[in-house]
Amino acid sequence: LFSWVSIIGLSDSALQSQWIQVLNMSIKNIQKITKSMKMVAAAKYARAERELKPKADIKEPEDKKKHLLIGVSSDRGLCGIIHSLVAKQMKSEVPTLMAAGTKVMLVRVGDKIKGILHRTHLDQFLVTFKDVGTKPPTFGDASVIALELLNSGYEFDEGSIIFNQFRSVISYKTEEKPISSLNTIASAESMNIYDDIDADMLQNYQEYNLSNIIYYSLKETTTSEQSARMTAVDNARKNASEMIQQHLTRLNKETMEINI
Repeated sequence: LFSWVSIIGLSDSALQSQWIQVLNMSIKNIQKITKSMKMVAAAKYARAERELKPKADIKEPEDKKKHLLIGVSSDRGLCGIIHSLVAKQMKSEVPTLMAAGTKVMLVRVGDKIKGILHRTHLDQFLVTFKDVGTKPPTFGDASVIALELLNSGYEFDEGSIIFNQFRSVISYKTEEKPISSLNTIASAESMNIYDDIDADMLQNYQEYNLSNIIYYSLKETTTSEQSARMTAVDNARKNASEMIQQHLTRLNKETMEINI
């Protein structure tokens, strides 16, 4: 700064000029200090942000219920809309379950329901089973499916299986049955009659219970599919007969017109 002696005898304009220079120097000094502080703050911020990222990845414990939705069809066609009905019911239930805060995973037994669900729910498929319907289903087939599901690592809280239930040679109904989870079985009132049940017994019972409902759905689906195929093929035969008759009638008419 200028001393009092150095500014004696200066005019007002010169004095003002000197003070402006002093002010500018002070501002520049402040600018340098704030710039340095900004650099220090930026460095500390960058470090703090880096240290925060690992903690930001910590998620709250999930309290969502897990639902397992199984759709049973087959790999064979020529049976009308029987398989698409199962796929459509599965597709309609997924948003309802998810809106209630439930996580949903899908299981496809048979390849014919793939078309409706593949595009919109590909990331929700847990397991897919093919080569279904080429031979009459057995309890062994159902056991393989059940064991694969239980070993998938998806511990569901609730579940359901959708299939076509046979009613008559010309009628079937798309049905849905519940699937019991391990916790549901363990807390069932019927289990209170036993003094002691270990975890292995509960798992074995769950596997048998799941195999049983899958086997039931496979048998119902197979019978419904065969009756639907018989009806569809018979309708196709009738349509072919009608087309042949129409062509014969037209041919006879044209022949008569030519002869005339």
